[in-house]
Amino acid sequence: MRSNSRRYNRLVLVLGLTITVSVLAFQLGAQVTGRSSVPLPAQDRPLTSLRDLSQAFVDISARVKPAVVTVSTEKVLRARMGSPFGSPFGGDPFWDMFFGPRGRRQPQEREFRQQGLGSGVFVSADGRILTNNHVIENVDSIFVRTYNGERYTARLLGADPQTDVAVLQIDAANQPFIEIGDSDSLQVGEIVLAVGSPLSENLAYTVTQGIVSAKGRSNVGLADYEDFIQTDAAINRGNSGGPLVNLDGRLVGLNTAILSNTGGFQGIGLAVPSNMAVRVMESLVNEGRVVRGYLGVSIQDLTENIAQAFGLEETRGALIGQVESDGPAEKAGLEAGDVIISMDGRTVNNSTELRNRIVATPPDTRVKFGILRGDNKLDIEVKLGERPGEEGAVAGSQDIEDRLGFTVATVTEQLAGKYDISGRLTGVVVTSIDPTGAAAAAGLREGDLIRGVYRRSVETREEFLNAVKDVRSGETALLRVNRGGGGFYIAFSLE
Repeated sequence: MRSNSRRYNRLVLVLGLTITVSVLAFQLGAQVTGRSSVPLPAQDRPLTSLRDLSQAFVDISARVKPAVVTVSTEKVLRARMGSPFGSPFGGDPFWDMFFGPRGRRQPQEREFRQQGLGSGVFVSADGRILTNNHVIENVDSIFVRTYNGERYTARLLGADPQTDVAVLQIDAANQPFIEIGDSDSLQVGEIVLAVGSPLSENLAYTVTQGIVSAKGRSNVGLADYEDFIQTDAAINRGNSGGPLVNLDGRLVGLNTAILSNTGGFQGIGLAVPSNMAVRVMESLVNEGRVVRGYLGVSIQDLTENIAQAFGLEETRGALIGQVESDGPAEKAGLEAGDVIISMDGRTVNNSTELRNRIVATPPDTRVKFGILRGDNKLDIEVKLGERPGEEGAVAGSQDIEDRLGFTVATVTEQLAGKYDISGRLTGVVVTSIDPTGAAAAAGLREGDLIRGVYRRSVETREEFLNAVKDVRSGETALLRVNRGGGGFYIAFSLE
């Protein structure tokens, strides 16, 4: 009797597994064959077995890998080095007390090269590459190794720390590039592949497979504008900037980070959606900066208590806490206490979702918001403005600062406190400076507040970089500087 029961259980298990595999193969076959794109071998036929499924992954990998690059970076660090004992005992307080510091050697400056590793992907045949900003941020040199083993020096076309997207360019034509997919159409549970160079160049073009675990992940502290795709495809250090692709072999995300307690893969990877990355790239390349929409309100999520206090039945939507004076929202009639529940007919679930939609919409676009005001539902049309003060979004900002010999940042409360800057003053503060550069020789120091370039006032890093980006080598840059409450000018020639 027990023997018959065991046979029955095995039969049920085998039948169940067979049905599951058949259904999965049928669904994948329908998915792969049902989309219009450049045909892949796997797309020419339905998937009827696990072998066909395996071959589909092989075909997608073979198509995508030639478009993937390994990005390596170098940063030169300088440090003063010297013997702890001097010559013979310089630096020893006991020796100096009797014999003076004459035997002490002067410390010498030495250079160290800090290297970094990441990934990227060609998005056009002329050598344009998408990657993450954190892969190339604050480095001195950027190099790209292609699938055929060629190594190129890359130049930075632009970077946007707010979305962690950067655009590189190499001087090489006829590069294999990836097609761009629609990340908005991704569904949770959809199969995706990640490609990149985890941990070292020796592991370049590693392909991992998983599913879309979630969409719209935010508030993880990686960027200002977060709308991440979550995936369980294995992502590790070095994968950053590499492509996340769908079963059509199209780019749907840039692999960006892992959430891990150990620093290694734990099944939670995050990718910047391709639609966001492409919008940022096009803005950087075409406008020289990232242009974002602007509503002019502060918004917050609805908690259960707040919803109850406003007499709302659910917590879906974004509550307006404040309307900025003379901004687009105020001009259109939006008020504090309004709850935005839709934007151009699409439901708004929370404040992060609304914020991402607004910044992704070009300025001067007319947008219709559905709002709750008390017991009334209203539709209010707003002409969006341009979001002011986008720090770090200027194309080629690293090249500009390299030529200047110093870096700057928009003054914040933290920087004002650090450098003892009056809260009434606006401008950009010098956060680091090359001590051997022309600016330092002319008297500029870290902590100086730059309030103007030539006769033009600057209040943000973006305004400053735009003001100096056209100054050529050999020409003179004139800065209006404030230090310790006193104002003066500094002039120096760009190298």
